[in-house]
Amino acid sequence: MQGKIDFGILANQYKMELLDNILPFWLRHSQDKEYGGYFSCLERDGSVFDTDKFIWLQGREVWMFSMLYNKVEKRQEWLDCAEQGGEFLKKHGHDGAYNWYFSLTRKGEPLVEPYNIFSYTFATMAFGQLSLATGNPEYAEIALETFKNILAKKENPKGIWNKAYPGTRNLKNFALPMILCNLALEIEHLIDVDFLEGLMEECIHEVMDVFYRPDLGGIIIENVTTGGELSDTFEGRQMNPGHAIEAMWFIMDLGVRLNRPELVWKAKDTALTMLEYGWDKQYGGIFYYMDRLGRPPQQLEWDQKLWWVHIESLISMLKGYQLTGDEKCLSWFEKIHDYTWSHFKDTEHPEWFGYLNRRGEVLLSLKGGKWKGCFHVPRGLYQCWRMLENLNERNYSINNRFVNDQLPIKKMSL
Repeated sequence: MQGKIDFGILANQYKMELLDNILPFWLRHSQDKEYGGYFSCLERDGSVFDTDKFIWLQGREVWMFSMLYNKVEKRQEWLDCAEQGGEFLKKHGHDGAYNWYFSLTRKGEPLVEPYNIFSYTFATMAFGQLSLATGNPEYAEIALETFKNILAKKENPKGIWNKAYPGTRNLKNFALPMILCNLALEIEHLIDVDFLEGLMEECIHEVMDVFYRPDLGGIIIENVTTGGELSDTFEGRQMNPGHAIEAMWFIMDLGVRLNRPELVWKAKDTALTMLEYGWDKQYGGIFYYMDRLGRPPQQLEWDQKLWWVHIESLISMLKGYQLTGDEKCLSWFEKIHDYTWSHFKDTEHPEWFGYLNRRGEVLLSLKGGKWKGCFHVPRGLYQCWRMLENLNERNYSINNRFVNDQLPIKKMSL
């Protein structure tokens, strides 16, 4: 990107990539017409290389097509795709009490026990959006019952499948309060407002008062003790810049929802700090894992460049600029945009690559697998398209910006 940004041209770029390339890829290649649900293990050209079905990726795809049906256009093929995936999940994805397995065979037989709380969170998101798309009260009930299970598991998300020996090194992880910040807004239409706002405040406290560390220069770490203290261990030193940056756009959304401009600004500043911290100054791109003391990370993939990290950073930087007008966010957005579109986009086949080495070379040809599905790329394209469209329409209108933290927040088209 060079020269002055044309928000209109960029908005069209993101929109066309979403509607013309990414969504048709998943509609064409991922739907299992015989048994229901979705294939997520897709080669570069969309061919299926493994038929196991991972619950959180099933839920994410139901959510994606339901959300687009609700917010973009009432396309029947989107609703049909979401409904068939929802029905597969309803029938096979849980144990009857909405404890959601991690993975299934192609036919829907359980493979891995319900140890992973994110199977639950994305099932909740899926059925919450699907209930809006269809008006089916059964889907709303599934979302609510699953959400209750999440709240019951908050203190020990893995339950009986927790590998940690009790009482020796009790740590809590950033990921669950982070996702709850987003989940709370996703199911706002299903929950009592007082309870919901209480949950929002609890999540904000965890993210911005416990895992955010002003004593470490304003970074966010992945694990602290259950008492909120630092731990000088592999887990306690672990940082995941992408996680933190993604969480900050969730916090910005909560700041808008709760009319707290100071929270929006703090989240924006934290995202900028984490980008500065996580950017690879030699090869470009954002590191996957880091150690807060600069020691060797435990994860052997620590220096890989991952699709979701960069796409979530695009969202955070554009949202930060949209809501505060901070030019540093726009500058970072340009930098990440250039890296992301030149490295992750496949110029020969639809969908984007997911895994690069440190130098930015493609490591795996897959377009979907056990961890990559129909989620971060289309959600990021949708979010950026809408925000760029908004920026183009108001053309820097000062009335819709938080020029300082005393101005009231105006609801945006996020």
